[in-house]
Amino acid sequence: MAERGRNGLEFGVLGPLQVLADGRRLVIGRKGMRGLLAMLVLAANRVVPIDEIVDSLWADDPPATARTIVHGYVSRLRRMLDQADPAGSARILTTPPGYQLAVDPWRLDFHRARRLVSSARGKPAPIRAQLLRESLGLWRGQVLSDVPGDPITTDLEELRLAALEERIEAELELGRHLELVGELRQLVGEHPFRERLVGHIMRALYRSGQRADALEAYQRFHRLVVDELGIDPGPELRVLHEQVLRDDPALSSPGLAEPAVPVPPRPGVVVPAQLPAAASGFIGRDEELAWLDRLCDGRDPTTTTVAVVNGAPGIGKSELAVTWGHRRAEQFPDGLLFAALHGFAPDREPVRPAEVLARFLLALGVPADGVPRDLDDRVGLYRSVLAKRRVLVVLDDARDPEQVRLLLPPGAGSVVLVTSRRKLESLVVSNGARMLTLDTLHEDESVRLVDEVVGKPLSEQEPVATRMLAELCGNLPLALRIAAAKLVFSPEWTVEALVAQLSDDDARLRALDLADSGVGVARALAVSYRNLPPELAEAFRAAGLVPGRWVSPHAVAALCRTDLGTAAGRLADLADAHLLVEQWRGGFVLHDLVRLYAREVLGAERPERRTAALRRLMDHYLAACDHARRLLRPTDDALDFTSVKHAEHSTAPRPATPGQALSWFDKEWPNLIALVHAGAEAGLHQQVWQLVRLVYPYCVVRLVGREWQAAAEFGLASARVIGDRRGEMLVLHAMHAIDLWVGDVRGKLPEAERAHGIAVALGDPRYLVMTLDQVACVLSAEDRHEEALARYREALEIARREGDALGEATVLNNMAQVEQRVGHLETAVQHQFQAMEIHHRHGHERAYVLALNNLAELYAELGLLAEAEENARQGVELARGGSLQVEEACGRHVLGSVLAKRGETVAAQAELAESLRLFERLGSPRAMLVRTALEALTTGV
Repeated sequence: MAERGRNGLEFGVLGPLQVLADGRRLVIGRKGMRGLLAMLVLAANRVVPIDEIVDSLWADDPPATARTIVHGYVSRLRRMLDQADPAGSARILTTPPGYQLAVDPWRLDFHRARRLVSSARGKPAPIRAQLLRESLGLWRGQVLSDVPGDPITTDLEELRLAALEERIEAELELGRHLELVGELRQLVGEHPFRERLVGHIMRALYRSGQRADALEAYQRFHRLVVDELGIDPGPELRVLHEQVLRDDPALSSPGLAEPAVPVPPRPGVVVPAQLPAAASGFIGRDEELAWLDRLCDGRDPTTTTVAVVNGAPGIGKSELAVTWGHRRAEQFPDGLLFAALHGFAPDREPVRPAEVLARFLLALGVPADGVPRDLDDRVGLYRSVLAKRRVLVVLDDARDPEQVRLLLPPGAGSVVLVTSRRKLESLVVSNGARMLTLDTLHEDESVRLVDEVVGKPLSEQEPVATRMLAELCGNLPLALRIAAAKLVFSPEWTVEALVAQLSDDDARLRALDLADSGVGVARALAVSYRNLPPELAEAFRAAGLVPGRWVSPHAVAALCRTDLGTAAGRLADLADAHLLVEQWRGGFVLHDLVRLYAREVLGAERPERRTAALRRLMDHYLAACDHARRLLRPTDDALDFTSVKHAEHSTAPRPATPGQALSWFDKEWPNLIALVHAGAEAGLHQQVWQLVRLVYPYCVVRLVGREWQAAAEFGLASARVIGDRRGEMLVLHAMHAIDLWVGDVRGKLPEAERAHGIAVALGDPRYLVMTLDQVACVLSAEDRHEEALARYREALEIARREGDALGEATVLNNMAQVEQRVGHLETAVQHQFQAMEIHHRHGHERAYVLALNNLAELYAELGLLAEAEENARQGVELARGGSLQVEEACGRHVLGSVLAKRGETVAAQAELAESLRLFERLGSPRAMLVRTALEALTTGV
């Protein structure tokens, strides 16, 4: 392992700071540069904020130019690294709010040290000792001894001491007691409060025939902790002291122990070791293993510690519990008990507690004829046998808390690990259990697992394909092992070929199945699904029907035709069964493979039932979108899904403010896009075009571009497929509205005239005004201003005659824009003012703010700068900090231009800079205009 970083750059902090380039040491230079590089190395691949760098290098007294100095250090370090290794095996990146060192962790000595320590766990003593010696050999002295400031390196010192303690323990197992005594005396002197070192020297002295010295070592430590800390030695050291006092045979050297004399089995004498063999090539789960370590190390010696390891099928719960049990076996001198409870076995009933108790009692040495028949008597005897013993009990695949409770030992520092597909929350309440929920592996861990199972470094030979394989397996350990096993069984297969097979959603679950062994992802999920009560099974199918990225209780309530509270409860129960994940409150996500399984389940239903359910889902979203869009812009299309007729059975959310409406749209936007596609495929064309029309106000506000265009094309095609001319016209108008905002209406006259032709055929005055305005906008964009004004006048006449206030104000506003272009400024002001008043009178907040901005621009062009500034400031104030970001950006652009004309350059620059920031965040092409204005103002050009 230590050879991996031989070529390129290597970084060392386990001693003076060191950088090697192909084995050659680089000269780093100034102390400040060493301090900065040390921080980046210690936080490799993570961002170190520049404020933290300044604080570390200069403490409480940084110079005024501290940030500039840091920038200079970074430049010099980059140049040094680039010159030493042009291939770029390590790079310093600028990542707000600071810098990060991007580097393969194997090029860091402390990472290699940690991995060696981790690799040593669970290995035989000779291998363990060798790996730990290799890890300790990476230390070259005091950590970062030549670096200024006070780098936080306590974890590395703790790592060294832990490796020392582990190495000595391995060598004690190998019988090297006498030769360790001298080293241990020195270590105990340097670290007098390390109980584990005291325990090691007691064992070394006792096994070397120095029993009195072993007892003296304990007494010396006892006096020290009582005098200095006011506490007694820990329970393990006290037990060791008692063993030395009574010459306990268990203290005999493992290497010199005589063969044990057979003892007839009787309760408490037999030490069971029932854990199954740990899976070879266990990868990852470092955080989870550390969590279990902390739980074990911090346990109360007078009670039983219970931990529930829960997670989805195939996530690796059993593998984690068994692997950890083997690694910490020495902590449980009275035995390791294991029971497969088969709570979710596909072909058998869950194992009853009485059966498990009988097996445990036999394993603990109770004769077969001594096992009571009555359940209560079995529980009593089990607890009596384990009353003062310390054991690990692993209860695998529990179905419910009742299957577990009677199997909990009574105390004495025992640990119980329960694995389950459910969370078993009541064990937290009744037995103080701790919860550990497993997630999928990280991508790097998934790739390493594939390499381990296949037995060769596929990630180096075919890196892109191997990562794609991990992604298609959803980083699920079971899926990864099956996929890797297929590569082992069929050596002629390439990773690319397997990836191609898995890329087919319809075939992926079949590919992740080992038919001969009865192991497969779909089989594991089927067990969980079959165990669901009917109402949860229905909710699971409903969640699988939702085509987007996540599922809400509102959607499931609509699909299952139930109330919101019931739907939320069912989704929570599915999350408890790990068939869903609640990623945020009310937001539930299906793992990719779970979603594919849900589709398989849905595929068994009649097509008409699936279509009817999808229609209910689309009706739900039509009502929800209609509620939300009315808070963003006034409606002008006669579509209404908020009426009593539609709302009677609706579970659609009802946002109360424009901000809430925008947030709802932001969250649901991926689902809405997916629903448009799904609806079109299912032939629900009317709902598709209606949904497209209802979401366009959101797209105007957020300036959504590419995804909107695809959805709009679906909407237009759907309207034309069913011959719905009104739908076609409304979608064409919505497409025009988005094009207008992004400045892309040139050449769109045929579409505008087609929409108007449909409006004429329909004979609805509202639609005539809407489409005449659309035609006029396109004519104006093509510099046909007089024709545009004629169409505007025609539309204005119809709107006023029919009392269409929104249409009138819209036309007046757009007409004023054309009049401004042709120089009719007085008329433009008059029309713009009328539009503003109508919008204000009818509560059209967004349109009113835009009208204010347009009026300010006209006043500025007329030289009425005071009036222009007043209107622009009012528009900005109304839009600021809310959901009117486009309007705020426009207002600040106008205000900046007005202030520039008044000679207030600094204030103008501030407004234009904020306008540019907003437009860039929104992805608006108007950002270019603002940037040009700002640059001209800054440079004086």
